[in-house]
Amino acid sequence: MKRRYYKVLFAGAILSLVLTAGCKKFLDQQPITDLGPDMVFADVNSTYKALAGVYSRLMGDQGYGIRVSLYYTVDNDEMQGPTGSDDDDRRGLARYKPTASNLQLNAPFNQMFQGIEYANICIDKIPKMEMYSNGTDQQKKQLRRMLGEALTLRAQFYFEAIRNWGDLPAHFKPAYAQASDVPLPVRTDRDVLYDQILDDLKTAADIVPWRNELTAIGDPVDERITKGTVKGLRARIALFRGGYSLRQNASMQRSSDYMKYYQIAKDECNDIINSGQHSLNASFKALWKDQVGARAVADPNGELMFQASAIGSGGVEDSKLGYYNGPTVNGLGNKSINVLPTYFYLFDSTDLRRDVTCVPYNVLADGITKQGQAITAINDGKYRRDWISNPVVAPTNAIQYFSLKWQILRYSDVLLMFAEAENEINGPTSAAYNTINMVRRRGYGKPVATADPTVDLTAGLNKADFFKAIVRERSLELGGEGVRKFDLIRWNLIGTAFTETKANLLRMSNLQAMVNPTYMLGYPTYSISGNLPISMYYITNSTADDKALWRNSFYTTAPTSTPSGTTKVTWLSAAINTTALARFATGFTPGKSELYPIPQAARNANANLIQNPGY
Repeated sequence: MKRRYYKVLFAGAILSLVLTAGCKKFLDQQPITDLGPDMVFADVNSTYKALAGVYSRLMGDQGYGIRVSLYYTVDNDEMQGPTGSDDDDRRGLARYKPTASNLQLNAPFNQMFQGIEYANICIDKIPKMEMYSNGTDQQKKQLRRMLGEALTLRAQFYFEAIRNWGDLPAHFKPAYAQASDVPLPVRTDRDVLYDQILDDLKTAADIVPWRNELTAIGDPVDERITKGTVKGLRARIALFRGGYSLRQNASMQRSSDYMKYYQIAKDECNDIINSGQHSLNASFKALWKDQVGARAVADPNGELMFQASAIGSGGVEDSKLGYYNGPTVNGLGNKSINVLPTYFYLFDSTDLRRDVTCVPYNVLADGITKQGQAITAINDGKYRRDWISNPVVAPTNAIQYFSLKWQILRYSDVLLMFAEAENEINGPTSAAYNTINMVRRRGYGKPVATADPTVDLTAGLNKADFFKAIVRERSLELGGEGVRKFDLIRWNLIGTAFTETKANLLRMSNLQAMVNPTYMLGYPTYSISGNLPISMYYITNSTADDKALWRNSFYTTAPTSTPSGTTKVTWLSAAINTTALARFATGFTPGKSELYPIPQAARNANANLIQNPGY
């Protein structure tokens, strides 16, 4: 029994090659699938390979390579899923119409629990190693770090599974230690699971080093988990533990002691901020184009705090980021994530994040010339093929896997989580204003640490309005990063967001002025003025990848004739109704759609897995 589980684990470890900093050396290693646990967990290097197997379960087609990152995170009030007829597949997920037999549910569900099992084996075996207790000081620190990484990865897998499926079986021991006792486990209340992984992360934070401590223990600075990652993930999970979620009685509830968890989130974020180990890249565009797009190994700012690495050019360990989503290049790509017109206009005209998050162009056959698109055809832009470098991808290359890393947690999220938790506990204090304004300043290209009245939120908001500012700012900063849908659920605002977004989409399709939402601070005044352009004119043969592509403003009435050297695009029209609105979250049902159904295959294997409400 034991040997079978080890073979599964170490086959995954060798196949993964996910840690870019160390993947090349893995290529020279001999497979260890026929070795027993005593030889695998014998030293630092072999244990690292086993840990790589845990990391590997983050990626691939069934993980953050496409399904969990791009299928499971839409529709929301920023982005929507693919065009086309309804199906019990990826479109059914986006439109909140899945059944328990949906083809996109079972394999990701299994992979998350596979990751939990791989982590469990490492958590069980690493502390029992002779070297863990009696090795050199460096060896002990490296192995303790690996134990903390395994605890953190298990927490991430559980967190992702809980926010998609709710209550789940408790699986905190390796299968060889648990299967005989509980062969068919029942679902455990998510609050119990959350409390367990929050405790695990507290333990991990004590044994995983900060970024500046890595060199001293002989580890490189790369994408592996550090103390900041652990604390940031613990803050995020605490906010979900203290937030609303759909219960088995089909109601949205939060626990009565929810403030305890906001305090945990605040404390963890405060530790990260005060550590000085993480900072914002001065340029939002450079962060995404020159770091993520360039597939960089080390982030000098440490803003990219938790990255799911991808490698291998295939569905097991790589990602389709930039192919399934983002603009097409030479007609290659799916263009399956569209920016909602209402979200595009949530951005201020001088907010530099708009032209990173939203891409109103496709790229022609030369790989650089841009072709402007209507507002109904805008794609998300943080993962885009024409920004990939190191090396670049030729426009004629039909490859679908680009090895772009999915960003699970960024430092700007830590700043915004701190502001949210501080406001919930103490109201909008100066500390809360400072952290949200740091994010805003960077978004407008201003010095992060210098107060700027032209972009800063002005003191004087009450607690409710400051929360609405958080709801808006998290969308502007984290758009398209898989965060929004789950934020709206934990705030119990997703139904309101859908209703109000649909109403504004209808207004736009009728060329009427939008109205401000009730659940977040509103649009720039000129976005709801009724003077938005019906036509836009992009500069013919331009290679610009931002607003410089366009001759006229997105926010004022268009010229009556086509300016010289430009090409006209019909911008606003009734097509918003027949394209964006016609498919936007059409199946959302409160008290049901906040969770996916438990996959039928999982229930066939374990009859104790009762189904989620409404399915």
